[in-house]
Amino acid sequence: MLVSTDITPELETKPPPRMAATLELFLADVGPRAFRFAEAGLRNRDDGLDAVQDAMMKMLAYRDRPASEWTPLFWSILRRRIVDLQRRQNFRQRWLAPAGERSEDSQIDWADAAAGPSQTHQQRQSYARLVQALRTLPARQREAFSLRVLEELDVADTARAMGCSEGSVKTHLSRARDALQKRLEDFR
Repeated sequence: MLVSTDITPELETKPPPRMAATLELFLADVGPRAFRFAEAGLRNRDDGLDAVQDAMMKMLAYRDRPASEWTPLFWSILRRRIVDLQRRQNFRQRWLAPAGERSEDSQIDWADAAAGPSQTHQQRQSYARLVQALRTLPARQREAFSLRVLEELDVADTARAMGCSEGSVKTHLSRARDALQKRLEDFR
């Protein structure tokens, strides 16, 4: 039996790509920032990585949506995943703690002690102080600050991602900036 090695270009078929290259670029671009956002919210490096990975996997289901919708959609998916993980952590902590120790003051601090970005010493210190200051903020203020300032989303996209009104975003952002300014004033 003879096998022809001459394949005409019309008969060659390539498998379709698994997802659009633009979505891959979007996820590659947003990944590091999303990880910092999740790590600050969950106070744990591994949980932050898991949350980002879960959000990216869910985002694949929306690859047919217009690219203009990806940013607020991704951040709202990630935020919901972080909230779910925080609730699960709180439940486990309350369930495992003895009945007499179930107050807010006696909760275990699961903050991750891993090193920050591998750049200069001063940048690591700045990053650590910013993360620590962000952790002291209430969740909604931390989300508003991270999405508006660090991610540079506009007010409308931030409101959609957080599931609240634009006025609430502005209020949360103003309060977060005031608290961070007081907290980081000595660092300037």
